[in-house]
Amino acid sequence: MESLADTPWDVTISGTGLAQSLLALALSRSGKNVLHVDRNPYYGGAEAAFSLQEAEEWANRVNSETGDHPFENASVRLGDGSPEVGTQLSASRAYTLSLSPQLIYARSQLLPTLVSSKVHRQLEFQAVGSWWIHRPGDSGDKRLYRVPGSREDIFADDMISVKSKRTLMRFIRHIGPSQPGADDAEGESSSLEDDVGDASLTDYLTTRFKVPDELHAPLLSLCLSQASPQQTSARFAVTRIKRHLASLGVYGSGFGSLAVKWGGGSEISQVGCRALAVGGGVYVLNTGIQSLELPAEDTTSEDSRIQLLLSNDEVIKTKFVIGSNWDFPKAARLSCDCDRVARSISVVSSSLESLFPATAEGGPVPVGAVVAFPGASLGRADNSPPVYILVHSSETGECPTGQCVLYGSINMPGSDGQALIDSAVQQLLESAGGPNAKVLWSLRYTQWGRGETRSAQPANSPERIIRLPPPSLDLAFDDALIDTVKETWQAIMGDEATDHEFMTFEDREGAYEE
Repeated sequence: MESLADTPWDVTISGTGLAQSLLALALSRSGKNVLHVDRNPYYGGAEAAFSLQEAEEWANRVNSETGDHPFENASVRLGDGSPEVGTQLSASRAYTLSLSPQLIYARSQLLPTLVSSKVHRQLEFQAVGSWWIHRPGDSGDKRLYRVPGSREDIFADDMISVKSKRTLMRFIRHIGPSQPGADDAEGESSSLEDDVGDASLTDYLTTRFKVPDELHAPLLSLCLSQASPQQTSARFAVTRIKRHLASLGVYGSGFGSLAVKWGGGSEISQVGCRALAVGGGVYVLNTGIQSLELPAEDTTSEDSRIQLLLSNDEVIKTKFVIGSNWDFPKAARLSCDCDRVARSISVVSSSLESLFPATAEGGPVPVGAVVAFPGASLGRADNSPPVYILVHSSETGECPTGQCVLYGSINMPGSDGQALIDSAVQQLLESAGGPNAKVLWSLRYTQWGRGETRSAQPANSPERIIRLPPPSLDLAFDDALIDTVKETWQAIMGDEATDHEFMTFEDREGAYEE
């Protein structure tokens, strides 16, 4: 086998996370010599997907390599410790548990990018259906209520008063796309900045539309904000609710967001990596960058390459090196100004069928649902952050029939956040799982990353060493990542970028023949 040192590399990508893999896809037809390495033995980085055994190995690796991953404090727990729990779990390989179970909205930039690059055929997209919210019932018991996510849902909802429906429809008409014959609400400017100013979601809904307090949390859930309504800006919330409404019906009746079968972001990462491999890129797992050395200032342009010492002791030279902060050697990392969230993955012994109703006549049966637990529903103050649980059925390929996977998240790292996620999981099972529903297996961890309001722009220092932003902590795919990848691709391609259209490829000959 030819040594890696024998090739003058144009680009070295470190890490196989979603950003790096989409960049690999963008470079797959560029004709450049691309080396793609990852110090991990698996693809996907922060978007990886694991079997049960792999998840336990990952947790041990995270805890033994503190600071080398955007994760910390990972632990695996086998149900409640009772003997029968172990017998209800299937073989390790029957599970594909994703570190990145993000929703993909129908109006996301990601989907046209996957289509224009011709890799969408290698992915299977499935519908995510209902949004649910947990709150006390009239008799004091805890119940799940389906959040009305469209005009039709609002009219059909029997839990909202007629007066509240009118108020809610007035808000929806105001922020929604213009319709023939519809008046602009109160003649106000349609400019979002002029309309909402610096108001919080709570203030905007109350003062502008007189929306009753009990509808604030359901509207918050539609924008997937990980802060309380009082701490969520109206500008952020309105933009996200508009995206939710605009996505409904784009790919089918009754749903507006999608999940990727067999592992979410991990599947997209592997599709991007395969595309580069077909295009001549070289992949080496279990190999990272141990050190890097910039060329001397008086070096000629032909020899102006960065020298990298890889962890397999090979020395290579490359024009560009790209990776997240954690994919660079420790001496070359920047200080991490990141947010942190508590997250968990739970395999449960119930199919939770009631959470997956068909949301429109003739529409598909969803494979995913979103359940929001406002802080108050968990015994916390009203301004506490909510817990979100993304529920995936066995149709996602992530668990056996008769079970579900619950992905919990709260913007409160550490044991306090995990305790609230545990409480939310138990209340969800009590409400929708029946008396025998229980947690069979769980993985808990804290993730570092980029919060909802942080920039996704790459950092160049110097210009041919490009540090990609930390992974997004958003519960939905962050479209800013596409802009980040495009900017990085343009920096690499230079003047050649004008001769190519970003992520727009022709089919490879014979690539999809039977």
